[in-house]
Amino acid sequence: MERDRLIRTMESILGTEGVVHEREQLRSYECDGLMNYRVVPDLVVLPETAEHVQQIVRTCYEEGIPFVARGSGTGLSGGALPVQSGVLIVLSRMRKILEVDIPNQRIVVEPGVINIWVSQEVADEGYYYAPDPASQVVSSIGGNLAENSGGVHCLKYGFTTNHVMGAEVVLADGSVVHIGGGKAPDAPGYELLGAFVGSEGTLGIATKITLRLLRVPEAVRTLLAAFEDTEEAGGAVSGIIGGGIVPAAIEMMDALCIEAVETAVHPGFPEAGAILIVELDGPEAEVADQFDRVIKVCEENNASEIRIAEDDAERALFWKGRKAAFAAMGRIANDYYVQDSVVPRTELGNVLKRISELGEEYGMRVANVFHAGDGNLHPLVLYDNDNPGEAEQAEELAGEIVFACLDHGGSLTGEHGIGVDKKKYMPKMFTRRTPRPLPHAPHPEGRPGRELLRRPPWTPAPRTSPWKTCRR
Repeated sequence: MERDRLIRTMESILGTEGVVHEREQLRSYECDGLMNYRVVPDLVVLPETAEHVQQIVRTCYEEGIPFVARGSGTGLSGGALPVQSGVLIVLSRMRKILEVDIPNQRIVVEPGVINIWVSQEVADEGYYYAPDPASQVVSSIGGNLAENSGGVHCLKYGFTTNHVMGAEVVLADGSVVHIGGGKAPDAPGYELLGAFVGSEGTLGIATKITLRLLRVPEAVRTLLAAFEDTEEAGGAVSGIIGGGIVPAAIEMMDALCIEAVETAVHPGFPEAGAILIVELDGPEAEVADQFDRVIKVCEENNASEIRIAEDDAERALFWKGRKAAFAAMGRIANDYYVQDSVVPRTELGNVLKRISELGEEYGMRVANVFHAGDGNLHPLVLYDNDNPGEAEQAEELAGEIVFACLDHGGSLTGEHGIGVDKKKYMPKMFTRRTPRPLPHAPHPEGRPGRELLRRPPWTPAPRTSPWKTCRR
């Protein structure tokens, strides 16, 4: 279909306000949070209803036009990168909260609803929505569903997949299906919803999503513990989990992250080699008992300082520092490359040691911030893109970190998704004909070489470099 005809067709569905076709306006949609992969879409459409989405997708299907769905564009893996000569379906105008059912602990929303809005909507009833990615004030539920987003409280409450109960989905041919149990606790047949959540938009577009709500816990207590290094902090994590305690959250930051965060948002963190933020919630008596045990474990692992949040304001300050970690890197480096791999919790010490060794080998600084309870690492390789060769070196180092995680029984991604960013690493975990090898077993095709780190031939040439950066 000719472009002018396609524009007229889409305008007949959405009106002129729902179609973006001027090149300068299209550039606003050329990437998601992975800013150095850029593709200008041929057309951007802004549906406001499920029927709009269905008509758009059916038109693209019948005309053989590729399309990609996008939410708030905050993803960090290039999952919402447009396809050249394709249509970008932006769901940000579908922001209605359709139903709140407190007796059944359910809420039904459109995909453009912002994560934090869900908890705000039901706060007066004493409920909230558990998944809380660091971007929750801007990321949308549809994008969270596509990437199976986590958050600092995923250790106890799980990822998005544990809280999505049903979805209305427009498939690639424009047909509509309903998957999951909705308000019912379970649905008969295959667990199609589990396959859909985290599929990164490859199986369809969610237009209506039923979420599970949780009661606000009776008690919440939070502490910050400082340690000489990440090894001692890791010992505390093992002691806490090994003692049968499952915190709502247990986060670790190393010295570089502490430095950056203090410069950026001033949370008052102590000078230390590493800090842990541990939060417990639940019944008052249980929390009180476990909190004392957590303090004891931290002391046994040589915590140099322990701070207990005395009120909600101090607790919020602890979390403000943690959730600002990525953005704060711009205070100590011009650019950074953020990775997202996950390893068994028992391998954290070995992997952190290897990351430190790799940093020394490459002569580059690596800041570490991660969900310590479930081994989801977010190493940030710091560099300066203005220095020739540093971007390539940072990307190569980040690749070696991925390999280190896989060598210790880990996975390519913990919560950011594969997207464009990690496709080049897929051969390390998977082949076309064989299942994934067991941890520590040799890969059937051998260790992939540096060719995996090169930009794939189908990736458009970026303006500067193909590496994830955050410019100050």
